[in-house]
Amino acid sequence: MSESRATGLAAVVDAFGGRRRATGIAGAAIGLVAAGAAATVAIERMTVGRDVRRKARLVLDAAAPFGTLRGTPGLAVADDGTELYYEVDEADGAEETEEPEEAEEPEDPSPGAGPGDLIPRPRSCASAGSPAGPARRTGSAAVTVVFSHGYCLNQDSWHYQRAALRGVVRTVHWDQRSHGRSGRGVAQLQGAEPLSIDQLGRDLKAVIDAAAPEGPLVLVGHSMGGMTVMALAAQYPELIRERVVATAFVGTSPGRLGEVNFGLPVAGVDAVRRVLPGVLKALGRRAELVEKGRRATADLFAGIVKRYSFAGRDIDPAVARFAERMIESTPIDVVAEFYPAFTDHDKTEALARFRGLPVLVLAGTDDLITPSSHSEAIARLLPEAELVLVPDAGHLVMLEHPEAVTGRLAGLLTRAGALPAGTTVGGYGRTSSIAQPG
Repeated sequence: MSESRATGLAAVVDAFGGRRRATGIAGAAIGLVAAGAAATVAIERMTVGRDVRRKARLVLDAAAPFGTLRGTPGLAVADDGTELYYEVDEADGAEETEEPEEAEEPEDPSPGAGPGDLIPRPRSCASAGSPAGPARRTGSAAVTVVFSHGYCLNQDSWHYQRAALRGVVRTVHWDQRSHGRSGRGVAQLQGAEPLSIDQLGRDLKAVIDAAAPEGPLVLVGHSMGGMTVMALAAQYPELIRERVVATAFVGTSPGRLGEVNFGLPVAGVDAVRRVLPGVLKALGRRAELVEKGRRATADLFAGIVKRYSFAGRDIDPAVARFAERMIESTPIDVVAEFYPAFTDHDKTEALARFRGLPVLVLAGTDDLITPSSHSEAIARLLPEAELVLVPDAGHLVMLEHPEAVTGRLAGLLTRAGALPAGTTVGGYGRTSSIAQPG
């Protein structure tokens, strides 16, 4: 083991409060989570040197198109003063009050992952024509699609969907508090209150008030972002009733996340549940040391990210590296700050707010973070929703199988009246023309 790697591991161990304690309780739990990833890394080391892997990461960082799609920036202010960063992509022909930044168009960012063979679940759509009804149309304002990202990610996690929809429909992408370009949560920094999913729902309301104060809305949320949408509905039912015309829940859960086993044996799950909150809290107090440790153990970290983000073995290295970069950019104290909120999350009653609307519920069949059974639970509560389970897909299904997610999302937008019938999207940066009726 190299000196830098040993130093990094020592920093992580020290953050647990002592080498003996780390290798005893916390080490056992975290070791179980990392075991599969460590085995993968060990195999890779037999054929690829460390320097080669490091250079490959640098090349992917420089050449991959992820993070190049930018829109008109804005700031919303949450109820506790936290600044929330968002960007708006206007539809072609829409009047703009500001000139958007020039976005670099990727030549071909698609990782080559097609839609795959979807597992259909026969469910009727809310309506085939004008699902929301005229009462939901506020004046002549265009429909705005608001994308909310997941835990330890940022707005760029929707890269492929954003690229495909650019110019076709007005979209808003925002960074959750303490993620991406948004500010650290003021209430959390001041120790005034712990982070809650309800707070994230209020944050989303602040973003909507700033970026889309009028007109119909389509709400799209992945993982924690889907929970954020549910929290919005729980606290602002009138907003859902008066303005929301469709919703998409991607790889998310209505609750009972404390029962997720993360693909571990029973003994491993029990150990993780028992010690992980305390371990993360301890790590958060020694953030600087832990970040050094994360950098020194980059190969193992990358293996863990790949295992829990994707299911397919042939995932594009650029996509895997992109996910790794997003997750590693989330400070460990933020990871620790958010984690307890998930065990308290329960928004099953709030889902009733979406009855009668076009709803898409989509998940990967091999998601280890929010298993597809949680999406099936949402669909049972919303029997008119379209349920789509994507085979050979993990938690970051929108990156692993972008065409499947984008295609189903386009169908939802069409049912909601946000896209004219016959509109096709694709090209991941170039929009196709409206198909003519046959």
